[in-house]
Amino acid sequence: MSLSHVSIPDAGASPPPGPPTPPRTARPFFLRLHFYAGILIAPFLLIATISGGLYAVAPTLEQIVYRDYLQVDTPGDPRPVSEQIAAAAAERPDLTVSAVQPAAEPGDTTRVLFDDPSLGDSERLSVFVDPATAQPIGELTVYGSSGALPLRTWISELHRHLHLGEPGRIYSELAASWLWLVALGGLYLWFDRRRRSPKKTSILAVDRTTKGRNRTVEWHGVVGLWIATGLLFLSATGLMWSAYAGANVAEVRSALSWQTPTVATALGGAGSAADEHAGHGSHGGAATSTGTPRVDEVDTALASARGAGVDGPVEVSIPSDDATAFTVAEIRRPWVMSNDSVAVDGATGQITDASWFADWPLPAKLTAWGIQLHMGMLFGIVNQLVLLALAVALATVIVRGYVLWWRRRPTRGDRIVGRAPARGAVRRLHPAAVVGLVIGAIAIGWFVPLLGISLVVFLVVDAAVGLYRRRTAGGTHVS
Repeated sequence: MSLSHVSIPDAGASPPPGPPTPPRTARPFFLRLHFYAGILIAPFLLIATISGGLYAVAPTLEQIVYRDYLQVDTPGDPRPVSEQIAAAAAERPDLTVSAVQPAAEPGDTTRVLFDDPSLGDSERLSVFVDPATAQPIGELTVYGSSGALPLRTWISELHRHLHLGEPGRIYSELAASWLWLVALGGLYLWFDRRRRSPKKTSILAVDRTTKGRNRTVEWHGVVGLWIATGLLFLSATGLMWSAYAGANVAEVRSALSWQTPTVATALGGAGSAADEHAGHGSHGGAATSTGTPRVDEVDTALASARGAGVDGPVEVSIPSDDATAFTVAEIRRPWVMSNDSVAVDGATGQITDASWFADWPLPAKLTAWGIQLHMGMLFGIVNQLVLLALAVALATVIVRGYVLWWRRRPTRGDRIVGRAPARGAVRRLHPAAVVGLVIGAIAIGWFVPLLGISLVVFLVVDAAVGLYRRRTAGGTHVS
């Protein structure tokens, strides 16, 4: 063989080029995160969505279901509130009166509230009284500072903890913890899809030229975009009621003096800040009263509060001793953006302290409005219908997400569901982005513990599955 025909490699030549390095992009990371969150967290979100939609319209439902307790047709001027309380107390002499909610409008009933040791936390017994005749017409258990009646209470507990008590709250907090992340990840993917598309389709509208799986993606993305702001709001306000993240929120508010002001009830004493989260069906309630209530001073205290500007529906908390003032506080009601309260010396009618909503810190105001909006009470039936529509829309997005997973499955083989997006998403991020991601994940995981714990579990399981597949494939990378 002639050496002239032998090719001798050039020592200075570059090695043959390998496969091109994939561009650094965040899309694979968000796609994989959105996929796993959608598959594993979506069941909790779907339950919270359905129960939340029911809770949104619960205030209207209870007005229909309990109309015979809430409304009367008796003509005539109302009897003194103290007389109405005395009539209710005669019905339940075994219990102590703690508060009264006088009829706000003609045709409404008065609620006389009793502390009942046989009831649960935040529960009180309400005797409903016809204000024109001062005759009791029935009694029901009410829950929380919003005065939820049994139907709304049942729906609230379903939404909050599935009637499983404190352990059940993990489900709702897990849903609220991931909802904002799923929403933001979906927004990124949707904007990126439109950016990469050769078509000039609006991000706000479905591309009706698509078919099959792409049409499902279009509806999933467009509906998700339209409701994203609402989802972020529900996630933020839901976390305020949660057990673990909610405790961190409370600590931050306390450190920044963003708590809701309350009036000083001790005559000659000082007031303190209290947590106003009692509205969501289960947080809060009146303090337990002991001794003989000073019901004979209720009318004086109520008249003084009205004269000071506390109007509309109110709750009058009745003290049990002479060293404590009456508290007259406005009840949250639709289309009213403020909740004033005063403390009154029942013996003299003197206003001893006041909490005017106009003087609240802005964060406290925003918190109060957010709570009422979340509960469907800030704007009445309009608020409730918007929340119901939001729940229906989110349910369709979740269902379409599972449809997309199903349609991602291969048409051949033994797989019955679709594959997850390929691994290696973090390696395709810029190193600075990886550092920021790690720091952000640690910070968020500390503040929202269930998000952090579940994310660690996802990563461990995913790594274990990847290691198993590589070993079973004989070292070949399998996504």
